[in-house]
Amino acid sequence: MILFDLSRLISRAERETPTGIDRVELAYAKHLLDRGTPVRFTMLTAAGRFGPLSRAAAEDYIQTIDRAWRGDAAASQQTGRAKGLARTLRLAALSRGERALRAQSRSAADQPIYLLVSHHHLEKRRVIARLKQRGGVRFVCLIHDLIPIEFPEYALPGQDEKHRRRIETAADLADAVIVNSIVTRDAFQAYLARAGRAPPVLVAPFGVDLSPGPADRPPPVKPPYFVCVSTIEARKNHLLLLNLWRRLADELGDAVPRLVLIGQRGWETENAIDMLERCPSLRGVVLERNSLPDGEAALLLKGAQALLLPSFAEGFGFPLVEALALGVPVLCSDLAALRENGGVVPEYFDPLDGLGWWAAVIDYSVPASPRRQAQLSRLTGWRPATWEDHFASVDALIAEARAAGERSSDAATPIRLASHRARQVDRQETADVR
Repeated sequence: MILFDLSRLISRAERETPTGIDRVELAYAKHLLDRGTPVRFTMLTAAGRFGPLSRAAAEDYIQTIDRAWRGDAAASQQTGRAKGLARTLRLAALSRGERALRAQSRSAADQPIYLLVSHHHLEKRRVIARLKQRGGVRFVCLIHDLIPIEFPEYALPGQDEKHRRRIETAADLADAVIVNSIVTRDAFQAYLARAGRAPPVLVAPFGVDLSPGPADRPPPVKPPYFVCVSTIEARKNHLLLLNLWRRLADELGDAVPRLVLIGQRGWETENAIDMLERCPSLRGVVLERNSLPDGEAALLLKGAQALLLPSFAEGFGFPLVEALALGVPVLCSDLAALRENGGVVPEYFDPLDGLGWWAAVIDYSVPASPRRQAQLSRLTGWRPATWEDHFASVDALIAEARAAGERSSDAATPIRLASHRARQVDRQETADVR
């Protein structure tokens, strides 16, 4: 039996568009439902304990949020329905309680696997340890990146310490770990070494399922234009693009290509927002699309001269693989995770190389640009990872974790911390309950 944690996905009911982690959790939920093997759903309640969810209610929520994000029906109606279902699921989990969940786990015909594929509440070490010890489950988790630890300046205050607790929990308690890239695996290895443990760590790149719909649909923005797909936040380096487009607008006038920003506004981005709202040169030239369904975002991306990704740090790079899968050239930062997924196809730049980005945008704007055509030629040999391959590897990992024994020795042994550290963890976990 798989005990799949829906906590983060349920917390996203009010969002009109998904983030990369949202897409991954949804893909896992759909896979578990589609393959027809035993799966039960759980979530962490406001009381800081796990509660079981009705299979039918969870399936209804998963299908509803999927339709809302894809824009398959009236998106606003689907989002409203998702909100109502989320409230129902939270109340049900709270009322049924953790004892019922542990009873379900202990009565399972095979070794139950608790599967957490987001970072949501991964920092709550004692909660997860309790589920392992009393529910007899083995713990498999997915780590997306270590960016808040490695680049705390791009995270909200306190996120670095919170994320460090998440990674330490995975290192101390996980019976198997999934990562999205070699970059993430290598960063995580130091924590495993510190914990003195060596659970299997699977590198499994994510698949792509973004579709622009019928081929004869014209792009909603007049070419030529470029696209940047990401939440507007400091780590994504939108300021470079906005300053670049201000210069291009001044130099090219009416001939300037458009820049389309697909993504919601994030945190601590006052400078970028000020430029978007107050810079005369950018009006009508830089276009924000904050809440696009997947199909509309794919259509915009498909018609672009290139995807621009000038990030300072990435753990995987969903927009890069989505663009290449749609046959769209990519201009991106020279980061290990992006090279891992893009190979020789994209053009790579230092995220501070304003002149390099400027020259590339000028070249890629020209009809039949030789430089752009060269990348399109390289792109013919590139193949994206598939969700089928991803889940085949993950299913094998879960089978390995299950076959390792009814309980691992560290799951059967209570987690002991030094008394002062135990009090610190207890206080922090209580403060973190949502």
